[in-house]
Amino acid sequence: MEESSIQPAKLTYVRDSISFEVEGEVPIISALSPKNPKIEIQLRGSNMVLDLGELNLNKLVGKYEYKKSFKLKYEPWMESSMVELLFYQGKNIGSPTEKKILAKGVITTPLLAKVGKVNPDEPIPQVGLFIPTGSLNKDLSRYGEFSLLFSSGSSKITNSSANEKVLDSLKKFILKYPLITSIKITGTQSPESAEGKNSKLGMDRAEAAVKYLTDSNLLFSDSLLEVSSRWNDWFDFRLLLRDFESLSTQRKDQFYSILLNGQDYQTQSIALRKITGFNQVSRDLFPKLRAAKIEIQAKPLSGLDQQQTAKLKAALEGSGVNSGLSQLEWAIAGESSPRLDDKEVIYSKMTELFRSALPYNNLAVVKMRQAQRTLDPKKQAEFWEEANRLLDQAAKIENSPYVLHNQGQILILQDKTWDAYKKLSDASVLTKNEDFLRLNESLRGALDIIRGDYKLATLRFQYQYSTSKDFFNKGLAYFMSGDFANASLSFEESVTAGRSYGYGFYGLALIAAASGQEEVALIHLKRAIDSSELLYQKSLIDPEFEELRQTQEFFEIFK
Repeated sequence: MEESSIQPAKLTYVRDSISFEVEGEVPIISALSPKNPKIEIQLRGSNMVLDLGELNLNKLVGKYEYKKSFKLKYEPWMESSMVELLFYQGKNIGSPTEKKILAKGVITTPLLAKVGKVNPDEPIPQVGLFIPTGSLNKDLSRYGEFSLLFSSGSSKITNSSANEKVLDSLKKFILKYPLITSIKITGTQSPESAEGKNSKLGMDRAEAAVKYLTDSNLLFSDSLLEVSSRWNDWFDFRLLLRDFESLSTQRKDQFYSILLNGQDYQTQSIALRKITGFNQVSRDLFPKLRAAKIEIQAKPLSGLDQQQTAKLKAALEGSGVNSGLSQLEWAIAGESSPRLDDKEVIYSKMTELFRSALPYNNLAVVKMRQAQRTLDPKKQAEFWEEANRLLDQAAKIENSPYVLHNQGQILILQDKTWDAYKKLSDASVLTKNEDFLRLNESLRGALDIIRGDYKLATLRFQYQYSTSKDFFNKGLAYFMSGDFANASLSFEESVTAGRSYGYGFYGLALIAAASGQEEVALIHLKRAIDSSELLYQKSLIDPEFEELRQTQEFFEIFK
């Protein structure tokens, strides 16, 4: 079976299936042909064997030929399977005379898309959308980014109109969203010679920004504050270049081809300066790199006052008593309660008091999140069933995009992705609310990736995101569509948003491996497998890293 081959050489998951074609020939090398030749094909996993039948042999002069196409519905066990040919001859066929493995593993990169499923040793994903009251946005964290600028080579913040404007914007943001969950201050330096030859200036700028905010009566808990610097790093420059409108797409591609080639900073710097238009780019963008970038995650205040809380307690302890609270006040109470158990009690009571989609939908979300927290499959199915019943009741009262989104989310968790996609699509039609669309379209985009509509998926992610998960899904959409430049930016944003979230590193490793940058791929892969057992196991069988697995360096990173 020396002449046997398979196309594609690496099996790939596409639209819930794997397709391939096997062809070859069996030579007749003497006057005596093989006796009763027969070739069988199997897809073999560690605990499963799928018999794909016998190949039809067409006898010609001097050889037998065979060719056959296959399309199989993908099942999880196939990811680590192999396609194997078995050759038999003779009347008493027992063991095969010859075996040949044509392909190992299945590329399942689209299935990395994050859609809310729980994986071992990873944080439990937040699923379901509560219908908001309109007065609170507690479930929607807000992200703010502000940059204080410095003079060349300096770490002293000047009271320029630009910096005063930044400070004013920052104060307004915090006033609107006072519940700060994290603040990150990063000092950056431009590649200009006046910026120095070490990273001290960047850190000095970051610390100057901390003092500047403190002196402006903006105080932050040390546990929420992260202070760092970047130097000899083109990451911030790439972000600025992406939105630089004075440069053509073709010229930007020239920059990106250098910035993403995996070479060291100095080599890239020399190459960049040779590009036509570099002087204009450096003149306009380098001053923006003399900065301290301030990134804040925050939420608005929420909850009832003392008098309203007393009324709520009386209503919950009574029997069918409302105690004078309005539906909005009940909804605020449920929305501001941090514990799922408390939300369950409040929304359950609301279904007795008000004919509204809100309590039914929000109680369903509670059930969905309780399902995420149980390891018992039977109990999980019961939670989903109860959530669906509540959502059906909500749908009878109001045609709500939130209800449709949540129905779609449950269908995804039940592996009914095609039905889920229809629900999410219908949900997007019903509203123009930017916050809702950002979340609904990101989930819809993740399904586009799984469904194989990669170009369409990139269009779903045209919103401002702040979580590692959304940045990763966005990067995955670009990677699958072949746009490595935007994929790399999104994966790096995923890493920046959460260093412990290994999927961004895995994405960067995929890009490096596809670009032939083995050393860079190994660096990113090491960071990915250190953060996730699932990625650890996947990297050992992923055909995307087949060439890397031929090297000793690959196995060194697993020690």
